[in-house]
Amino acid sequence: MRVPVRPLVGALLGLLLTACAAAPGSPAATPAADRPAAAERVTIENCGRTLTFDRPPAKVVTGYQPALETLLALGLQDRVAGRTNFSENGPDGFLPGQKPHYDKIPELSPTIMLPQKEIMLAQGADFVLDNSMQSFDAAGGYATVEELNAAGTPVYIMGGWCSPQGQLEFTVEDTLTDLLNLGKIFRVEPQAEALVADLRAKLADVRRKVDGRTPKRVLATDGGAGPVNAFGGAGIMNQLITLAGGVNVLADVKADYTEVSVEKVATSNPESLIVLDYANLRGEKMPASRAKADQAYALVKDSPVAKSRTFLPVPAAAAHPGYRNVLAVFDLAKFLHPDAFPA
Repeated sequence: MRVPVRPLVGALLGLLLTACAAAPGSPAATPAADRPAAAERVTIENCGRTLTFDRPPAKVVTGYQPALETLLALGLQDRVAGRTNFSENGPDGFLPGQKPHYDKIPELSPTIMLPQKEIMLAQGADFVLDNSMQSFDAAGGYATVEELNAAGTPVYIMGGWCSPQGQLEFTVEDTLTDLLNLGKIFRVEPQAEALVADLRAKLADVRRKVDGRTPKRVLATDGGAGPVNAFGGAGIMNQLITLAGGVNVLADVKADYTEVSVEKVATSNPESLIVLDYANLRGEKMPASRAKADQAYALVKDSPVAKSRTFLPVPAAAAHPGYRNVLAVFDLAKFLHPDAFPA
């Protein structure tokens, strides 16, 4: 489904032509400041590029699921003409209320990646929203950002994940900035501002509840018997842990998602365990969260978490820029400090 913006633009053009035909000073002349916001140009900076929009996008393609989730949170489902596949956590992996919208949007790719170049360019999209540069790699057969831009399809990358360094520098504030930028691009600023205000209130509530409590020592892992796939002291997961009242036991590893030696993990002495949760990746079945947790317990066998044998599965989508980031902070804080969040 698409918002009927073309008839609106046509009507505006008709009004402007009438104004041009009128004599100077005629009441029919409409000052630029009084024209509808939909006709005003919006300029946004993203990944070192200037994106300009003369009208709200009406035929959008989204990449990995957090991009779609963010637009759905803004009520923009009618603007999305195509999406990628999201089945990594099964039918229960969707945010509340979003699966019906997902089901109605045509699937352009059977994986989390955007479709190949020819298919992507054939969509005639007027906007692409994604949260990494992987789906724009010419070597992988994808349309590049430059090729899409030349075809009239501007690309917005969420969270500043435009480069490896940008990925390390991510903060949750970047997610909130994305929401406000998208509000401007789609001319839904009141909705975006209200959503950001609500998310800021949620973050402030978490901060009040965990303030003064001893931070829990957290190991965040994606499994592996050696080397271990884990999250270091930079990027999204580290941010989530900190905001939720924890401290990353691998904080001195200056990386986001990376490989860490068995020796490093074995001496980390975590109190809490986070496991990245996804059942499949690009069509391949992945180890269950419980199996990855058991690997971690074996490596940190003398730690508090190995004795409690408790862990929190965190959806992989929460480890990528998008609306889900802030929701994950709340879930993680309740896991780390349950007594601060009485039922």
